[in-house]
Amino acid sequence: MLHTSDWHLGQKFLAKDRLAEHRMALDWLYELILREEVDVLVVAGDIFDIGAPPNYARKLYYQFLTRLLNTTCRHIIIVGGNHDSPSMLEAPKDLLEQLNMHVVGAVPEDFEKQIIELKDPKGNLEAVVAAVPFLRDRDLRSSATAESGLERIAAMKQSIWEHYQQVGERVAQDRYCEVPKIVTGHLYASGADASAKQDNIYIGDKENIKANQFPECFDYVALGHIHRPQTIGGLDHVRYSGSIIPLSFSETKDDKSVYLLDFSAGKLAGIRTEALPVFRRLKTIQGDYKKVKQQILAFAERHKNELAPWVEVLVESDQIIPNLSVELNQLVEGQSIELLKVRLLKKTTNEKLNEDQQQELEDVEAIDVFRKKCAAMGTLPNHMEELEASFRSLMNWMEEREANEN
Repeated sequence: MLHTSDWHLGQKFLAKDRLAEHRMALDWLYELILREEVDVLVVAGDIFDIGAPPNYARKLYYQFLTRLLNTTCRHIIIVGGNHDSPSMLEAPKDLLEQLNMHVVGAVPEDFEKQIIELKDPKGNLEAVVAAVPFLRDRDLRSSATAESGLERIAAMKQSIWEHYQQVGERVAQDRYCEVPKIVTGHLYASGADASAKQDNIYIGDKENIKANQFPECFDYVALGHIHRPQTIGGLDHVRYSGSIIPLSFSETKDDKSVYLLDFSAGKLAGIRTEALPVFRRLKTIQGDYKKVKQQILAFAERHKNELAPWVEVLVESDQIIPNLSVELNQLVEGQSIELLKVRLLKKTTNEKLNEDQQQELEDVEAIDVFRKKCAAMGTLPNHMEELEASFRSLMNWMEEREANEN
């Protein structure tokens, strides 16, 4: 079984598309499936970067699924993440099911349809997967208007825990006792180590669920949402696979990977980590002006035979440097790198002031800008949950309208 997640197909990175890297990453996954004779593929959410992905991203996705028809991969399980549109993912659901490709974009009305039985060509049961997608507000317990913020957070956590207990009860049946049992999730598990600040997809703190709160009947917990591969809570069978390419400059030091799971006699027998190649390097170069120029040229020389690396340049100086961006871009003319961001950092002994001065709008998530605006306008904390939900709906609507116009 192959566990992967967070593909984010269709991502725009400072106005640049990631099509070349994503194509190379999916080609690598395909070759891995062939080489290892993978039987089952599990993708734990965030297949796409936005709810209405561009057509080239959808084409890449369906081309990859089509290629798997001629491999040993007999079963494909895909669950929706917080970036995915359930309706978009599930549009070809009935057709894909005929090809043993199971898509669960959101919790189905029939709860039992999250429990997917995987059978061999002779009809014998060989595994069962509780395909739990990102649990949206409507899937969780509705908060009463009279509840305090802490009570709503506690209710949300309780609802997530109850959902997993319910799928655990269905999988713990006697008929599944001799086959591997897997559950998926797309959330922020307690103790997860992110490469950078990642949007907490539920109101409140980041401790949505603890590793030991997943039912014991599951042999493996396949998680998505955090982009850094890791185990959770000291439990080897509870894991994030991470993203397949670096999605920001903060992820450049992460080793991107997927997990291969070997099962024997119905139990997990081993987990292997398969590291992905770096298809395009993202690099932050920081220092004084002279040092930065030297580092840029040295970096370009080291990586001249690859996809053009994308570089963020942070120049430290107390003086204004006229035409900084123009001069640095002239420096790399003819080199196989692109400078996507050039910024001047003013030195100061006040670290907090420095942080505030250096923060730019493009570095801040839209939801964070919205929260700051609400705070500046004196919005009461007990109104924020509903406001944030409305704002997210508005963003999804705008993305869908833009996609339709394109």
